[in-house]
Amino acid sequence: MTAIRPRTPGELRRSRRPRAHSCWDHLYAAPLWPLHGVNLGTLARTCDAVGACLTVPRFPWVPEALARGNTLRRPVCVHWTGDPLGWLAKQRAGGARIVGVELADEAVRLADLPAARQRTVMVLGHEQQGIPPEALDLLDTCVEIPMIGTGASLNVAVAGSLALYRLAGLL
Repeated sequence: MTAIRPRTPGELRRSRRPRAHSCWDHLYAAPLWPLHGVNLGTLARTCDAVGACLTVPRFPWVPEALARGNTLRRPVCVHWTGDPLGWLAKQRAGGARIVGVELADEAVRLADLPAARQRTVMVLGHEQQGIPPEALDLLDTCVEIPMIGTGASLNVAVAGSLALYRLAGLL
């Protein structure tokens, strides 16, 4: 007999909220320059798990990517933007802390990133080019996810999920 007993589906359902959260206006995942639609659905599920909202551009393929990738029974909190730079500037002017997930000399390690204590927007760049140079000036800080392998970076869904859990105070 093992000492570890996994929780049953019923126990898990009773320990979690019964319905999708409304907009808490506290933590946002913002993949503003997405490349792969499958990553948006994965990131949407992480947003639900940590109580964050997802902000995405109004590209024609994004609604379908979210619908296909979201395997939850209920929709997640999604905010739409047309102009990523204008939206970021508005968030910053409104008092939000803007955190970019980017490889930069000034970046803090993920383990040193404090939990979000104010409205925070976590910005994710393009999967190949990263956050555009014109957006870097709108960031308050950058976070880097340490890697020891040969790859240059993680994909947007994985990097965003790690940073969201840290910002939500769950890691």
